[in-house]
Amino acid sequence: MIRVTENLQRVREAVQNEAYLADRDADSVRLLAVSKRHPLSAIAAAYDSGQRDFGENFVDEGIAKIQRFRPNDVRWHFIGAIQSNKTRDIAAHFDWVHTVDRAKIATRLNAQRADAARALQVCLQVNIDNEPQKAGVTPEQLRELAAVVATLPRLTLRGLMCLPRQRSAAQQHEPFRQLAALLAELHDEHPDMDTLSMGMSNDMGAAIHQGATIVRVGTAIFGERPEHPPHPSPNVG
Repeated sequence: MIRVTENLQRVREAVQNEAYLADRDADSVRLLAVSKRHPLSAIAAAYDSGQRDFGENFVDEGIAKIQRFRPNDVRWHFIGAIQSNKTRDIAAHFDWVHTVDRAKIATRLNAQRADAARALQVCLQVNIDNEPQKAGVTPEQLRELAAVVATLPRLTLRGLMCLPRQRSAAQQHEPFRQLAALLAELHDEHPDMDTLSMGMSNDMGAAIHQGATIVRVGTAIFGERPEHPPHPSPNVG
């Protein structure tokens, strides 16, 4: 898995360079390696190169990996659309959820998180472009949803996430600037919110310049995504 190791180093260098250009500390940007559809061997290679945060979009695939790859210092992030019938599994296995967009989902995650478990770290997904085909709370409904999530004891409201539509390079900054402004508006009521999950392989530079604290990168680390999920493999780690 030399390719994964080399790719990961290039992405880290790109994050550091963008942070420098934005006059930010590179340590203020966390790299989330999006490992959906990629095998455990690729995840293990990234882990051996120091990567600790991994993102999965599909519940069953993610849980299969979590159960087979067991280092204690890995943080698993769920970054896919959330179905009501999957909240129990998400609450039981993941450390972070980036895609909460309804009070019903938040309430179910809270009820299904074990008392003994660390609070589930939650970002609210904002449909920053108001696209009907995409999940996410509207900017106008965000304050109400944040107020609900903040009351749930087994969840910790950490910040906001967005998945904007594709734009030209000159326009990439705008949706990220908007999300950062929404987070700033919520700070008086929720001063502990500190996370902006935004930016992927093709636009992370713009996201970092607008304040991203987590960038979600898959292809640039692992290569093109396989069409089908990986076959089960023995425990690793």
